Amino acid sequence: MIKLARPEWPLLAVLGLGAAMAWAFVELADEVVEGDTREIDTRLLLALRTPGNPSDPLGPAWLEETARDLTALGGFTVLTLLTLAAVAYLLFKAKRHAALAVFVAVAGGQLLSTLLKLGFDRPRPDLVPHEVEVYTASFPSGHSMMAAVTYLTLGALLAGAEADRRMKTYWLGLALLLTVLVGISRVYLGVHWPSDVLGGWVVGAVWAIIAWLMLQWLQHRGEIEAPGK
Repeated sequence: MIKLARPEWPLLAVLGLGAAMAWAFVELADEVVEGDTREIDTRLLLALRTPGNPSDPLGPAWLEETARDLTALGGFTVLTLLTLAAVAYLLFKAKRHAALAVFVAVAGGQLLSTLLKLGFDRPRPDLVPHEVEVYTASFPSGHSMMAAVTYLTLGALLAGAEADRRMKTYWLGLALLLTVLVGISRVYLGVHWPSDVLGGWVVGAVWAIIAWLMLQWLQHRGEIEAPGK
């Protein structure tokens, strides 16, 4: 029986998770195309609206404004600025390969999001008014997907530079929190079906796992410093 070295177990776990999530996205996409998610999507979307008045999101006016602020964290402008800032920082630290990996991960994720939207061409929700402007198709949620791609990739990069397990958990937890908040805001504002957001989270996480594997490879080559160095 072949025994795997201990450092290989996390890698195998991540590979297994990525494969499972890719399969889950294929299954979800099939359900969306067949229209099987319509009922649950409708229930969840209306659950965030005042009973009898679907034009009014639940909660006070400040909560709606907060949702708009949160949804901007997954927008093209914010994520582009954040990515460019991260790339510039890595270049200043003479980590050219790491900078390229981050740029390719985010830019590639944006391209994939666009292609998926064009391919599925799902209409936006028509049950409630849209609280923010939208310009593209609905599935998968671009904000949710790109939040996962960008924040999880950068979170993994920062966690990989830490030797302290608590700090690793902090960076990854913060990345997950921002990703979840962006997705929830899209449903709350009525611009996405819940299945759009779930699809965006899943495919975005898969893409982020690919980026993480790329970063691990670069670290193995010495292009990224190992934790604690």
